[in-house]
Amino acid sequence: MAFAPVAWATDDTATTPEGDNAAANRAKAQDLDAVSVIGSGETRQVQRLRPADQKVLPPGTSLQKALNTLPGVNAQSVDALGTNEQSMTLSLRGFSGTRLGYTLDGMPLGDSACNNYNGLSINRALISENFAGAELSEGIGNLGTPSTSNLGGTIAYTSNDPAKTMGGRVVQSFGSDNNRRTFARFDTGDYHGFSMYLSGARTTSDLFNNQDAYNGSTTKQFNGKAVWDFDGGRITGFADTSRTSQADYFYLSKSEMARGLGWDWGGYAPDWQRAVGKAYCNAGTLNAKLCDKSGPDKDADGAFTAGQILRSDDLYYLAGDFFPSDTVTIHTQVYHHEDAGEGHNWNSGTYSYPGTPQQLPIIFRNTLYTINRSGAILSASWDVDNQHIEGGVWYEHNVSSAARYSSYVTGPRDLSGPIDTTPDLGVFDQRTVWNTRQAFLQDTIRFLDDALTVDVGVKSPHVTSQATALPGDAVQPIKPTSNNQFASGKLSASKAILPQFGVRYRIADGQETFASFAKNIAMFQGGFKLGPQAVSQAIWDTQADLKPEKSRSLEAGYRIETGPIAASVAAYSVRFDNRLLQYNPCDSRQPVGPTCGNRFYNVGGVDSHGVELTFVWTPTDHLRWYNSASYNRSTYASDYVQAGVIQATKGKIQTDTPTKLFASQIDWSQGPWFASLRGKYTGKRYYTYTNDRGFGGFTVWDLSGGYDFGPVSIAKDVRLSLNVTNLGDKRYASNLDSSAFVPSDPAGTAYVFHASAPRQFFATLDVRF
Repeated sequence: MAFAPVAWATDDTATTPEGDNAAANRAKAQDLDAVSVIGSGETRQVQRLRPADQKVLPPGTSLQKALNTLPGVNAQSVDALGTNEQSMTLSLRGFSGTRLGYTLDGMPLGDSACNNYNGLSINRALISENFAGAELSEGIGNLGTPSTSNLGGTIAYTSNDPAKTMGGRVVQSFGSDNNRRTFARFDTGDYHGFSMYLSGARTTSDLFNNQDAYNGSTTKQFNGKAVWDFDGGRITGFADTSRTSQADYFYLSKSEMARGLGWDWGGYAPDWQRAVGKAYCNAGTLNAKLCDKSGPDKDADGAFTAGQILRSDDLYYLAGDFFPSDTVTIHTQVYHHEDAGEGHNWNSGTYSYPGTPQQLPIIFRNTLYTINRSGAILSASWDVDNQHIEGGVWYEHNVSSAARYSSYVTGPRDLSGPIDTTPDLGVFDQRTVWNTRQAFLQDTIRFLDDALTVDVGVKSPHVTSQATALPGDAVQPIKPTSNNQFASGKLSASKAILPQFGVRYRIADGQETFASFAKNIAMFQGGFKLGPQAVSQAIWDTQADLKPEKSRSLEAGYRIETGPIAASVAAYSVRFDNRLLQYNPCDSRQPVGPTCGNRFYNVGGVDSHGVELTFVWTPTDHLRWYNSASYNRSTYASDYVQAGVIQATKGKIQTDTPTKLFASQIDWSQGPWFASLRGKYTGKRYYTYTNDRGFGGFTVWDLSGGYDFGPVSIAKDVRLSLNVTNLGDKRYASNLDSSAFVPSDPAGTAYVFHASAPRQFFATLDVRF
């Protein structure tokens, strides 16, 4: 079924009731260890992640970061758990994470951008203990994936089902930098086909850098899931609520490192006066007498704090899978998602209470986000003779907004909660209405006693976004003529037919080859700095017609599963066209106007070629060794012109795209003892388009181990585990900020990277009842 959740399972789940008349067609829950992690049987490159693969990482680690061992994946974040929203980045085969498609149980999650406009991250959608599996399609995703951004592949996450026996679970973790996490879950067990669980998690932590005040983060999350299995069908309901407030880290520059500020530079908190003294050095609020020039730091290096990120999400879906006959399957799903977010920051260079005795060279900046989206999915499949025919439609209506305001301040304040006072100055306010329609049809034909499988299909996406500038709500409203105000205008991306072909041939038992080809387009991004509607009206009116980004992917490979060995190798060639680049064509000293200012351009294409290898060896039930390696060369296909100057980018390596990646993980268990060791090498990455600046490769190791006490008193099982992240205490540039990429950076002044977290320790007690 195109949109139906893949029925992964853990030891908490069980199969559907015996005697079901449609059991042969039902997507039964199954032992995940029996599912091919290298995608055997698929006509495209597919890799799968199991819950067991998370053991090496502390509980609560982002499921996106857990993907980092898969071939071709580069998942980074500033924190050890990968939960800091601003720093989560992902790249795959030359595509950034915002050019991939994401789903949870078949429900679209948007493009996973931090300043999101059409979804949310997997962190806020699913508690990690409720994870059942993930399927990564590295280049060519499922035709039926409900996504408008899947140029370079898809990631399908699945939540686990309620347990068939009544029980509970409590997990308590303690870690470095005041990391504290509590998870609890209750399962009702099966009652005449109905089962349900309720679960919640609460996490608190401090920043690891040198910031001793206003440095706390808190996340509270709830997941609930109910399943009703009956003769001829299954109905599933899921609910998620997430409330998070995250203290943020400063982006750093190579210049800062050269001046000795170090990996843990954290601004001036709690020293407010030093922050004020540095702000008087800013050109916009320059006061030579009050300017604090001491130390190696400069005004632009930091502020009082790096701010706070707040997100509030409510997510629901109701799905039905029906089997009217032995050959027909129907899937329906409706969903709703609401998000309210704020981004709090201190800005220097603008006066609070200008011209009064309260005047200060610092102002508080608040950026507001909202999402209100609802959607529906309908698909059906029909098995006839040697064919499996499936098709479906997806519709989503989404109203999102982005606004920014500034407020006067008299001193430091806690930014960890929502701001409910009227701001002093309006900067921009824009509401966007999105309408998405997509249909697909695919035929899977099997020949030669199922030795040969051929997939032929098409999809047809149609997406529009209508942006409207609003006056905002401030003491000084936004002027319609302000060059900071965003534009009103409409964008669309549409294609009548996007083809996809695939073939798989079984050479012998356990051996097969495959090849696939697909074309895709992506809708223009939204949000306050992500997409081409985030420009002034003057720029919008003169901005050339933009074309949606598109890709065409070709891949082929070989898989083998024999005895204790599973391995795959895949090669690919990808062309990425109509690449959108955001920049100002004028010198920074020129005023913003109809011909100068932030704007977007189509600047050519990217060619990506590479190979991926996976090797898994399981010699005994007690030992498993997983390895992946990939080589990718993604280069710009042409030069481009900026500010009248030709930027020599043709043939240069694409930014934030490591050429080489290697990962290895060993999992061992013996009786009650268990341990895991994981290592990941990430190759050199550039952050300038001309490749004059970048960061060298690095290797990071993570270690875990523990003891299973078995039944203890009323508990069915008690486990104690220890985790060490970044075992070698390697400091490196973790994630890179794509909005700060530049043609060149000869002085190393671009604030473009976050520092990695140092070595950290975690201890966890896991009790099941």
